[in-house]
Amino acid sequence: MVYRGPDGELAASLRYLNQRYAMPYGEVKGLLTDIGTEELAHLEMISAILYQLTKNLSIEEIKKSGFDTYFVDHTTGIYPVAASGTPFTATYFQSKGDIITDLSEDMAAEQKARTTYDNILRLADDPDVRDPIRFLREREIVHYQRFGEALRIAQDKLDSKNFYACNPSFDKNCGLKK
Repeated sequence: MVYRGPDGELAASLRYLNQRYAMPYGEVKGLLTDIGTEELAHLEMISAILYQLTKNLSIEEIKKSGFDTYFVDHTTGIYPVAASGTPFTATYFQSKGDIITDLSEDMAAEQKARTTYDNILRLADDPDVRDPIRFLREREIVHYQRFGEALRIAQDKLDSKNFYACNPSFDKNCGLKK
């Protein structure tokens, strides 16, 4: 589920909250902080859904659903593993410190999360699961749009310094006539 995998809420929150430190533009740094914090709230929603779906399972239901290997290690506790069974790892998110790279990564991450929610909606028939998943899917779309706006802000500011074509932080002769 989108709680703990590479396209999940935990990775998104950590991605945005870490990227904000290298962001030179206050309005974009604020956006990363706001969305990173919102992703923590999404994490809580997913955790609640997972707990509600598993708290009263019988041993027969656990075995039949394929939940038995997870149950052996964690009972019905919420533990950060992907749907594939892979434990959460910091390699699930990027923070390069490059404005264009990070915001492009963020836009892609929001689209991957939306696709994951689309897939959950294809599989789930319980309205108590579908309704919050639909809400979360909508928020991924809004985040994608906000990151697109942030990318435009950053590009406008970078273009004014000719940053993208020539970065003075690693080329001290950048922009100087010889």
